[in-house]
Amino acid sequence: MIMKTFSRIELNSNIMGGKPCIKGTRVTVGTIVGLIASGASFDNILQDYPYLKNEDITESLEYAAWRTSEVEVELESA
Repeated sequence: MIMKTFSRIELNSNIMGGKPCIKGTRVTVGTIVGLIASGASFDNILQDYPYLKNEDITESLEYAAWRTSEVEVELESA
């Protein structure tokens, strides 16, 4: 898998056990994706986490999609 770069997300083993977080916060990508999945809107999330920006939410969704993307690998025939 090719490593895509994300400017708003960091992985630091000293913060939230190394889970991907929005830079400078302890808000994980998983938290944001979970909120979206449970029906929260961007506005709801920004109200609950006023230090986040729309771009943080969007990039969290992009990161989650990238991490779960399927990669086809051709196997050799026997």
